[in-house]
Amino acid sequence: MKKILAIILILFTYESMQAGGGWPQQKGKGYFKLGQNFIVADNFFNLQGEVIGITTISLYTTSLYGEYGITDRLTGLLYMPFFVRSTLNEVERRQTGNIEPGDELNSFGDTDIGFKYGLTSGKSIALSATVLFGLPLGKTAGGTTDAGETRILQTGDGEFNQMLMIDASHSFYPTPLYASVGLGYNNRTNGFSDEIRATGEIGYQPSSHWNLAVKVFITQSTNNGDSDGGAGSGVFGNNVEYVSFGPELSYIFKENFGAVASAAFASSGQNLLAAPNFGVGVFLKL
Repeated sequence: MKKILAIILILFTYESMQAGGGWPQQKGKGYFKLGQNFIVADNFFNLQGEVIGITTISLYTTSLYGEYGITDRLTGLLYMPFFVRSTLNEVERRQTGNIEPGDELNSFGDTDIGFKYGLTSGKSIALSATVLFGLPLGKTAGGTTDAGETRILQTGDGEFNQMLMIDASHSFYPTPLYASVGLGYNNRTNGFSDEIRATGEIGYQPSSHWNLAVKVFITQSTNNGDSDGGAGSGVFGNNVEYVSFGPELSYIFKENFGAVASAAFASSGQNLLAAPNFGVGVFLKL
């Protein structure tokens, strides 16, 4: 039951790059979001998918996300976590009374850039192809304390990845519902295993101001990397897997300005943190 109710961290994954589904932005139009994600985790999904206790790790990520229509079919994408703070709590051992010092790391994070191309135009099902490039701009190990560096805190995975994703979306207008699905392959370097990604989303728009969506994200490792490849644990390790789901609620105050809040839950996971994850942000639509 504990595993079923655990909430999974999705900070630097493909979830951040899926605001538009199968619909590209129109030429000169765009969507830009300033977001904040945060997690405080004292549990971890191990390689057997079991939830185990760990010393509390916290992650706070401030990011910019943008979509801009270069043409009516071609959209530029950017996800840039420009400030990432990771901390490790101080621990006092009850038996000995010894104190293991905490640690912290503040850095830039791994950044995604890419393009989405609309494969259909004016069809009932919007089909698009997206290519994303993950730039290893974060730190793979670090942190400073009075007792020295623990070397377990990270803001990136240290590998350059390339992902191809196919998305399909359909609006049920005049019923205020829409649905999207996606399937992709993520090629990873530096000894990491490749990944198969799948997404799903159902959205409800009762008015021009409100949008409520339920999203599902699946990552499956192909286990074709080095047995010791990867940058350790947390959310940046090798052979990370998960099935996550959660709501996202957005509200538009005026024609082009709004706020969004989200959370994500996991039914299963492997080799990553398991703890409450929350996201908030403000966005601008052109």
